[in-house]
Amino acid sequence: MKKTSALLLSGAVLAVSVLSGCGQGAEKQEASGESGQKNVTLKYYNWDNEVMGATTKALIDQFQAKYPNIKVESVPLVPGNSVETLKKLDVTMSSGEQIDLVLFPSIDETLARAAQGVLAPLDDMYAKENVKPEDEYYVNPKYKGKNYAAMYQRSNWIVLLNQKALEEANLPVPELGWTWDDFREYAKKLTKGEGNSKRYGAYFHNWGDYANPILFNEKRNPFLKEDGTTQFDDPSMLSFFNLRRAMEKEDKSTTPFADVVGAKLAYRTEFFNEKAAMLVTGSWMVADSADVTKYPHNFKVAFAPVPRSSKDAELGQTSIGGQFISVAAGSKYKEEAYQFIRFVTTNTSDAKKELSGWKKADDKKIIEGTIAKSKDLFNTDSLDKALFDKRIHAPAPSEVVAPYAPQLKKVLEDGFSSFILDGKSAEDAQKQMVDQANKVIKENSKK
Repeated sequence: MKKTSALLLSGAVLAVSVLSGCGQGAEKQEASGESGQKNVTLKYYNWDNEVMGATTKALIDQFQAKYPNIKVESVPLVPGNSVETLKKLDVTMSSGEQIDLVLFPSIDETLARAAQGVLAPLDDMYAKENVKPEDEYYVNPKYKGKNYAAMYQRSNWIVLLNQKALEEANLPVPELGWTWDDFREYAKKLTKGEGNSKRYGAYFHNWGDYANPILFNEKRNPFLKEDGTTQFDDPSMLSFFNLRRAMEKEDKSTTPFADVVGAKLAYRTEFFNEKAAMLVTGSWMVADSADVTKYPHNFKVAFAPVPRSSKDAELGQTSIGGQFISVAAGSKYKEEAYQFIRFVTTNTSDAKKELSGWKKADDKKIIEGTIAKSKDLFNTDSLDKALFDKRIHAPAPSEVVAPYAPQLKKVLEDGFSSFILDGKSAEDAQKQMVDQANKVIKENSKK
């Protein structure tokens, strides 16, 4: 998911060190302007695609109009791909390039780097501005009692559906409370055609979040129980793995995982090109659905809440993830970088296209503005229910903080791959994941 997969409010932790910052020409930026203020250039690393980049540019333009002595250079490393961006970012940062600001796709990635000592704590700057972060943001990544990022955007898990395909199959838009078994039945009925013209009922991407969404949506922490032991012995590991195999092998209603990995499929392309009728994803896809220039499509998009594990599971539990902006520990311009963070995270202009991480933002107004130009391509009633139904909530916040969560996510990804690609049984795959997770936990408990 632009996700990966993050996980806020539930305290969950997702993926992807070294942030140092000097870089050539840094000293040249310190010439004073006419006002006597130091002129500086900040480098802001992210994974902006064209849609996200347009928002970033608008926000930077507004910021620079208010702070003319501070120039911000956006550096999208791998546009549209946060996972690959983080891999490339590590290499870039270790090379000594100037790095001042970094966007992270999840709380886990933020905490992982906070633990490595490569991010600057924001507490002194918050105090100087008399800001209480818990009053400002939905989630505040903390490591050893200090705040290391401000929440930029938040994202709910949702399901995007092709309205035209639903009507062809005579299916209503799913309502809050539907289950993964219902999802399977929908996928079977929405599957159509054969060969290159086939439309699968559903698409699951290769991120760990999709290996078992039940852990991410219904557990306080997808990787660890509150006693610090692995979550991978949960019964849902067997039930969801077997559901995925049945959908792919028996029903043939979901894009084969081998194709997802081997062909490096893009989830946006599969959905908007009508190769899949349902896509489990994050609410950032609302903005992408509105951009018909970048993602041309002529069908109306419907939205549904994420399914629950069973009819007995708590109603409305949904993973709510987020993006976080941090200041690099090696930045020479921490005060200026903090000014930028506060400006963009609390911005309420029309430049914003996604749900805000700032508690005081009007999210309904933001979404209305996002879809305004393409409103006829949205099932607006279903969108409102999927995003703003008051019964939708995250699991209780976890007390477990694990900066090594990206390692556990890799265990989950590898375990699912061996299950679905190598024909391993769900029981054997689960044992493999439990054993590997226990090793990771043990190794990190010594640090």
